[in-house]
Amino acid sequence: MSAELQKLATEIALQAGELIVRRRREGVSIAASKSSAEDVVTHADRESENLIRSLIADARPGDGFYGEESDATGSTTGITWVVDPIDGTVNYLYDIPNYAVSIAVIEGDPNPHTWTALAATVTNPAAGETFSAARGMGATLNGTKIQANTDVVLSLALVGTGFAYSAERRIWQAGIVQQLIGSVRDIRRMGSAELDLCSVACGRLDAYYERGLNPWDHAAGVLIAEEAGARVGGLNGARASRDFTLATAADLFEPLHELLIEAGAEASVLG
Repeated sequence: MSAELQKLATEIALQAGELIVRRRREGVSIAASKSSAEDVVTHADRESENLIRSLIADARPGDGFYGEESDATGSTTGITWVVDPIDGTVNYLYDIPNYAVSIAVIEGDPNPHTWTALAATVTNPAAGETFSAARGMGATLNGTKIQANTDVVLSLALVGTGFAYSAERRIWQAGIVQQLIGSVRDIRRMGSAELDLCSVACGRLDAYYERGLNPWDHAAGVLIAEEAGARVGGLNGARASRDFTLATAADLFEPLHELLIEAGAEASVLG
């Protein structure tokens, strides 16, 4: 079943990708702000999610839906689709070609602490790249199998991260980067969590970490990274979630985890 769900997720993501590229060419307009003035929603975000939702409902009417821009619906099949219609909306707004449609298919409640991810697709239509995975079947980029890096030492690790929309949280996150940057090769911040996770999966990054991700920000990318051989988790044995998401070349996980703890990544003041 995972392979069938993967195929459907990819077909739907590609259609949504075509839509958002077309809307980008026509000119992007902001529909609303969410948590802050910096946290924007475009009309294309909403249009993309509506399209994805309708295509899923037509193909699998009993499945649940959990997306960024609309109300969740429950499942009668045990399957829920976790969707980010445009991951990297600020990149999209500025026409930086690093944004994606992200679709994950999970079994169980839409809770990253307990769900089982079955299939995932992350497509960057501006770059013509589609990452995909099905549980137990590996991960691909444009149909070619991908593999996370191996034998990476901490001092030579290229590490990706992201920052919150809240200015207070960004300042705290910058403090973590300041603690890390002298101990790794370098830091990258590219503006799309799902694509960062996929970059770990295909070896463009050795590691990626972020705090505060919503389920739709990491659901697909985590499965793709894991299926490519990366190690993914939270802090202190937890699963990847809003609390913390860390994805690395397998042998890099423990030393980077230790460094993040030393840098204060556990701090609870920011939730």
